[in-house]
Amino acid sequence: MAEFAAAERERIVLLGLSNPYRRAAGGAVGQAWRHLRRSGPRFLLYLAVNMALPRLAAALRRGPGPLARALGARGVPVLEVDDVNGPGFHAALRAARPDLIVTFHFDAILSAETLALAPMGGINIHPSLLPRHRGPVPTFWAGMESVPSHGVTVHRLAPRIDAGAILAQRAIPLPPGTTASAAARLLHRAAVPLAREVLARLGTGAVEEGRVVEVLPYCPFPSRAALHEARRRGLRLVGLGDLRAALRARL
Repeated sequence: MAEFAAAERERIVLLGLSNPYRRAAGGAVGQAWRHLRRSGPRFLLYLAVNMALPRLAAALRRGPGPLARALGARGVPVLEVDDVNGPGFHAALRAARPDLIVTFHFDAILSAETLALAPMGGINIHPSLLPRHRGPVPTFWAGMESVPSHGVTVHRLAPRIDAGAILAQRAIPLPPGTTASAAARLLHRAAVPLAREVLARLGTGAVEEGRVVEVLPYCPFPSRAALHEARRRGLRLVGLGDLRAALRARL
């Protein structure tokens, strides 16, 4: 996100950061309990390293991080979003008047009413080769394939999870043994130039509907059985490198 914001800072008018512990989603305790019952304690470690620890590490550091530095000089509003489809965020969108909404693996579905507040709608950057591996942990399910196939997709936002028309897509080979967490970081970084290519095309005013594909089954958070099978196959959720990355994370 910091790399994308630095490259596109002259065109960004609003930054919304999802609050993963929002009350409507059950808060931190409610979500942890649901994940524990479904997936077991190993998945709580994955969530801690990828969500809780980066937020804590960033809060303990002084001074702005790379994302804030990229946008702060221009006075771009930065909002923590509890309800992306609520009146508060709608008001912020109307004030900012964006032409296009861009999301990076956002954890909520944008409604048709929200997307209509940007004349060009929205696009999403997703770390899988859609329509395969729709859902919140695509790198895990890609790694579970008999022949892992990773990649990134830029697609139109629609009021359904990862179901919009595909605008651009690229396969990204990853080294054997890459954890699901590291894969997500590597793929999002690889998606930055692809997303900028799509923005450049859309910026010409050309109408680009994208490639409509059949929507394949949703890939949910993994169950205990899926995590047990992943362990048997040698697919790890997190490693020491992911822990170090989490401790370095800053907004």
